[in-house]
Amino acid sequence: MSTRFNMAEVNAPAYQAGIAMEKVLQNSFLTPIQKELIKIRASQINGCAFCLDMHTKDALKYGETPQRIFLLNAWKDARELYTEEEQVILAIAEEVTLISQSGLSEETYAKAKQFFTETQIADIIMAAVTINMWNRIAIATHMPVAG
Repeated sequence: MSTRFNMAEVNAPAYQAGIAMEKVLQNSFLTPIQKELIKIRASQINGCAFCLDMHTKDALKYGETPQRIFLLNAWKDARELYTEEEQVILAIAEEVTLISQSGLSEETYAKAKQFFTETQIADIIMAAVTINMWNRIAIATHMPVAG
């Protein structure tokens, strides 16, 4: 599969808006590992090889363990490896990624309110929205996995 075009060059203003979203998230309460877990999980669901390659490598650089990355696709069956907060973050990431199925469920939102403020929940949602945007760009333009 060959790359179709470079979105950053073809539509620089739109691409830069995505970069601005990333910059906002740099100031969120989310830790680097929490952000990478969101990015990896959404990218697994969306099947984005480019983003999976990038964010699994980034997670390892931040100190994430290979085991938690390997089992992230099955986190519900490996709950002992993820904190309760991470489980809520992952549930939100999945439900936002799979928005057409049921949206952010009342159950997940109620659980999130036990751990996070509304501002923090907004950060989690925006992190999921942002990686979904990047997944769609990477998949639609056939961005190649780095060698």
